[in-house]
Amino acid sequence: MKNNKNVPEMRFEGFTETWEQRKLIDYLEVSSEKNRDNRFTKDDVLSVSGEYGIVNQIEFQGRSFAGASVSNYGVVENGDVVYTKSPLKSNPYGIIKTNKGIPGIVSTLYAVYKPKEITDSKFVQIYFELDSRMNSYMHPLVNKGAKNDMKVSAENALKGMVSFPKKDEQEMISLYFSSFDNLIALHQCNYEKLLDLKKSMMYKLFPKEGETTPEIRFDGFSGDWEKKKLGDCFSERTESFPDGELLSVTINQGIKKFSELNRKNNSNDNKTKYKKVYIGDIAYNSMRMWQGASGYSPFEGIVSPAYTVLNPNEGIDSKCFSYLFKRTDIIHMFQIYSKGITSDNWNLKYPDFKELEVYVSRDYQEQKAIGEYFSKIDTLIELNREKLEKLKNIKSSLLDKMFV
Repeated sequence: MKNNKNVPEMRFEGFTETWEQRKLIDYLEVSSEKNRDNRFTKDDVLSVSGEYGIVNQIEFQGRSFAGASVSNYGVVENGDVVYTKSPLKSNPYGIIKTNKGIPGIVSTLYAVYKPKEITDSKFVQIYFELDSRMNSYMHPLVNKGAKNDMKVSAENALKGMVSFPKKDEQEMISLYFSSFDNLIALHQCNYEKLLDLKKSMMYKLFPKEGETTPEIRFDGFSGDWEKKKLGDCFSERTESFPDGELLSVTINQGIKKFSELNRKNNSNDNKTKYKKVYIGDIAYNSMRMWQGASGYSPFEGIVSPAYTVLNPNEGIDSKCFSYLFKRTDIIHMFQIYSKGITSDNWNLKYPDFKELEVYVSRDYQEQKAIGEYFSKIDTLIELNREKLEKLKNIKSSLLDKMFV
């Protein structure tokens, strides 16, 4: 817990002074500089992102949303602070970010500030990165309009109270969090590279449309793949079983134990019609197969009668097929053959599923190698996701403990 001496719970050695509680206007001043000389063009328009900070609009969003003239846009130099009044999910009163990149311009909907001599502008962004701190600061200053727009002037947004240390401690904190952000960015990059690798290999280890062999094959495998009906690859498991671990099919995570999901249990108390699932089966949500709601089951358990359970036939590696079923072209095929008037009641039952055709390796060992390859990638993806999540949680904790 923080004590009542207005000092943070954690701080760097050598700093002992009490943090000062003052209005933000003592640390920032409104910038009135406009792009009157048209030094900047539409190519230089900046946007403010909750995750990425201040970014070039074209690079970030693919296009400029500026009007015909940008001469009245506010100029943002490196080190300037920008407040955007646009509400975000976690920040209903907007966000405050510091420009760490090249100069540019922002629309009149943004407020631009210059740091005063006693202020390290990077510290200002870090101070407001904790959502609860940002929201509690802006809440008393902002009035929401009828269209959910923010009614607060650039000057009034500076009238709230903040607790800041002296500039040398601000700079030390900024440097520390900059290093921490670089570490997070490195792990984020590794995570995204693995996702991209998996996405790419999904189209290289399976034949592309109109072809009978994959672009990339593991050593020792050759020959054309054969087109087979899915009914020749899987039979439907209809065995009812009232007892067992309740399983759920998710779009992004495949089959999970329901007890491990943060969901309300709306399942029927009477589970006599629930279907048995064995390890190695594929289960899919009949009404969401067109969205990719299917997965290989590493568990034995039961699923709702609304699900279809597939039992792999001899010579079929279900893990390999579980990845094939996640390809966008295959999901599109599932959508085309799902029945129903609207997307709310589209469904793909086994009698229709079994008539669909896909290319299958004639060699069970090749199927198995593909399934194991993607399984290993998924393990690496999950490990990197967990590391990334842990780092973000540590940062969130530090944002609380290293500030007043």
